Amino acid sequence: MFVLLAIIGYLFFENNKAAMKSAMKFEMMYQSRMISSEIVLKAMMNVRGGITVSERLSLLENLKHPRFTIGYYDEDKKAIFTEIKNEIQFEKDFYIENRQCYTVTQDQSVHLGVKYIVLKEGNLSEKIQALRIKIIGYLILSFIFMGIVGYFLGRLFLKPVREQIESLDKFISDTTHELNTPISAILMTTQSLKGINDKKIKRLEASAKRLSVMYSSLTYRLEGKVEPSERLCLSDIVKERVGYVNELIDSKHLHITLDLESMKVFMARDSAYRLIDNLLSNAIKYSDMGDSIFISTKDHVLTVRDTGIGIDEGMKEDIFKRYNRANEERGGFGIGLNIVLSVCKKYKIKIDLDSQKGKGSTFTLTFPKTKREK
Repeated sequence: MFVLLAIIGYLFFENNKAAMKSAMKFEMMYQSRMISSEIVLKAMMNVRGGITVSERLSLLENLKHPRFTIGYYDEDKKAIFTEIKNEIQFEKDFYIENRQCYTVTQDQSVHLGVKYIVLKEGNLSEKIQALRIKIIGYLILSFIFMGIVGYFLGRLFLKPVREQIESLDKFISDTTHELNTPISAILMTTQSLKGINDKKIKRLEASAKRLSVMYSSLTYRLEGKVEPSERLCLSDIVKERVGYVNELIDSKHLHITLDLESMKVFMARDSAYRLIDNLLSNAIKYSDMGDSIFISTKDHVLTVRDTGIGIDEGMKEDIFKRYNRANEERGGFGIGLNIVLSVCKKYKIKIDLDSQKGKGSTFTLTFPKTKREK
């Protein structure tokens, strides 16, 4: 809309400028003809007695125009009397030079020695500038008015949508917090149960921990709280988080290999947990029974590789988008890798993905050096 108004304003200005030039040309040429007629009339009145040079000069001086600067020139284009200091382009009947308008009128009969009558006017440029400022002013006022109206209309029409979004966010937040209590209770209960089939206990514990990881990811995304960064050993955090979801790994009979060298990073502890949890959860989720997962930390690089189902080439660009899932049958909310990406952006971690359909995926995260290492 703003662009359309600007185009309309420009076209209006150009159209009015051309009209003003045309009107100025007509008026100047008309006044020049009127002055030429007066010269002819004066010449006819003095045809019998003749006229001296001084009388002619005095006569021409009295023919000044109240609005235009005037000049009279003979057949050789030499000034008889002129108020114009610029050089004249006698071959043109109307022209604009240095923001000044000129008209040149020829008298073929040459009365009183005057062949050319030149008028000069400098007021047109001021009028055009005033028109330009006026149009720009109106455009600015229109933009401001439209912006204000658009703002209030936007608030008016989007208010129900905003209220629904806020209500939904509050519902999800309240729901996730309510989930925490039964999840914690299940985990505590599984640890206290004795004399029950070990396999069933592990299955129950694996499900509870999977729910716990999902709960942590949801609250991390919804709360968005700011935590202080600290110097952490990422290899220790990897061991801790792998141990936490060990029941999930065992439930799918996955083979996990850790090649961990001591690796220091500078970030918030909860962000490090969410980074590892979601990469590990993604590898577990998209691996089939008996597949392998390999995790290594070395030279500021974290590598998480699985031999699972892999990702289609066309899905790679969208895999980090929120609520996007590589496989609809594998569950999840589609927020895990989006959290990974947001953490990487926050801490300037470079993330690369290499994946082939049916051959698995490799996530490579290159961390910046900590302050003590620089």
